[in-house]
Order: sequence, then C-alpha cells, then structure tokens
Amino acid sequence: MSDPRTDGSGYHRVRRVVGAIRWYVRGVLGADAYERYAAHQSARHPDLPLMDERSFWRAKYADMDRHPQSRCC
Repeated sequence: MSDPRTDGSGYHRVRRVVGAIRWYVRGVLGADAYERYAAHQSARHPDLPLMDERSFWRAKYADMDRHPQSRCC
C-alpha cells in the first residue's frame, strides 16, 4: 500500500490549497504584518535594528489608535 503523502494523489494539492487559504486569511487579517515588517527592514534598512515582535505590535496598535482610518473594528 502506498503512502498518500508521497504517491502523487490529491494530498499535495490539498496541502497547497490549505496553505494558500492560510496565506490569504493571514494577509486579510493583518496577521502577517510583523513578517512583512521584518522582511522590509532587512531588505531596505539592514543597518537598523529590528523591533521584537511584541514591541512591533504595541507600536502598530498605538499608531492605529492615534491615526484611525476606515476599518471594520
């Protein structure tokens, strides 16, 4: 009996679809903001230190409170 994870069945396709859905939802909800920040800082400003994730979210939410824009919540 073959392993469904390696025999070319729909397993890989399902994993790819689930991964795409996860990527989309994280983007819509903004859950990937720190990863995008870290990638941008590393690429554009490698000489500056990165904020840790906790500090990043604290600063992001403080900025959102200071500058409200149209958003759902």
